[in-house]
Amino acid sequence: MDPVIIVGAGPVGLTLALALARQEVPSVVLDEGPGKDEQRLARSVVLREDTAALLERLTGFPIGEAGCRWAGWRSLRRKQVMREITFDDGEPAPLHLAQHVLTGALRETLAGERLVRVVVDSRVDAVEQEASGVTAHTRGPKGTWWRGSYLVGCDGPRSTVRKLQDIRFPGRTAVERHAVAALRTELPWGADALLHRMPPWRMSGPSAGEITGRPLPDGVWRLDWLLPPGKDLVTPELLVARVRETLAGWCGGSTPPYELLDTGVHTVHHRLARRWRAGRVFLAGDAAHLLGALGTQGVDEGLRDADNLAWKLALAWHHGPHEALLDSYQEERRAVVAARLRAADQALPILRGGSALRSYVPGSARGHDTLLTDGHLGTGPLGAPGTYADSPLAAPVTASETEVATLPGAPVEDVRVTAEDGSFVQLRDRMGRGALLVVLIAPGTGVWAREHWVSAGIMPRLAAAVAALPHAAELLVAESYPGAAAHTVLLVRPDGHLVTALSGVHPDDLYAAAEAAVGGPRRAARAASGSPPGPASGPASGPASKTSSRTSSGGGE
Repeated sequence: MDPVIIVGAGPVGLTLALALARQEVPSVVLDEGPGKDEQRLARSVVLREDTAALLERLTGFPIGEAGCRWAGWRSLRRKQVMREITFDDGEPAPLHLAQHVLTGALRETLAGERLVRVVVDSRVDAVEQEASGVTAHTRGPKGTWWRGSYLVGCDGPRSTVRKLQDIRFPGRTAVERHAVAALRTELPWGADALLHRMPPWRMSGPSAGEITGRPLPDGVWRLDWLLPPGKDLVTPELLVARVRETLAGWCGGSTPPYELLDTGVHTVHHRLARRWRAGRVFLAGDAAHLLGALGTQGVDEGLRDADNLAWKLALAWHHGPHEALLDSYQEERRAVVAARLRAADQALPILRGGSALRSYVPGSARGHDTLLTDGHLGTGPLGAPGTYADSPLAAPVTASETEVATLPGAPVEDVRVTAEDGSFVQLRDRMGRGALLVVLIAPGTGVWAREHWVSAGIMPRLAAAVAALPHAAELLVAESYPGAAAHTVLLVRPDGHLVTALSGVHPDDLYAAAEAAVGGPRRAARAASGSPPGPASGPASGPASKTSSRTSSGGGE
């Protein structure tokens, strides 16, 4: 079968190629550029904990060591400290790193990947598709026609793929503008990130009165100054003056030694593509959405696009078109990003109406600070990872469903589990392989050798139910999970989102949930009979570490 064509070699396109390769799907990455990334310290990304873990799992590269995990977060308003947060094991810190470091790690990993071909100096100028596949034409020194099974446009805000598919990209231009500087210096608060609103010193030139400071490795800081609406030119002299004034204001009145490394102006747009799928063509990352006001991170959301789409494309690539599953990519991811954009657009007038009476209402400053902190730290409606509670892949409601601390559709917690070979691993390490994950909560199993409990109690019945599922699944055992009682069974998607939690072993309910999770019909489970339902309309197996076998009573291939 033809490879998947990925247009664009930014973080999202390269991550998608690796995620597909981990599920034995070949791809061709068409890179418009020369295959190198400009080293810009003023162009950085902030990743949530689970997104950073995804990259480390795919690359084997210690992404966390290449960036800076914030030691804490502090918010200031004038001279008053509004909030201080110290990150520890209970509250994971965001990871901040330069974008060229991220793409460099991805490129280095792809260089040794047999299933991925990266073609540089290749700009797409035509896309044609039919029932059996898609064809893309590139111009340039290596201009030619490329044949693929599917095509994903990860080619940024001015996406050629999106334009060729005549997909509208409505939204707002220049929602916010920031002057940006990357510099090496020493600040009083170590590795804490901070947001300073309405600083008490006078700022050179026009200013909206908000400064963000984010640490990077090696004593480097990225500073952002929110600019007022308009198109006022930010000259080098003005930017240097702001650097000196800000450092002096933070360091007791005198400017400490510093080395200016990079500067720029960052303009935030809010746009959302009308469609993320057109037949065999998909959009991901900045080609599908632009966001970033109030601290929300576009790259992080783009990586979540890749994680969501990869396992669905892999399943369709190995087992033939499965339209409901492929359609769910747009339905899930677009809804999450749309909600994030709505939350930011609703908050902006409140936060940026500096002279309005409401800004002087007692308590309003703390409310504003909470909104901004949510966006920067990946919490609340402005920042928390999206859930797929209303997904078309949601499991049918059954009497055996039980509550745990994770809601259906939300990302699962990363707990330690026992794998089928008896080894202890983290749950996140088993994601992204194309298999569903079935996790039994069994207190006490961590202190006994696997051979003592694998054939005892409910394990044989659960193992038989997992083997009969309509898609490849891996059975894992955890000592505990937040909010879960003993013998709870969790069904988890390949991208780490919870499908359902069942109170014990219920083969029919488990089968129905698994069938829905891979795009089959969302029908209620049959009355409990101890045997799985009949043949599924979905795929029978996947390119995962475990391929289930079938018997005449367990459903046909």
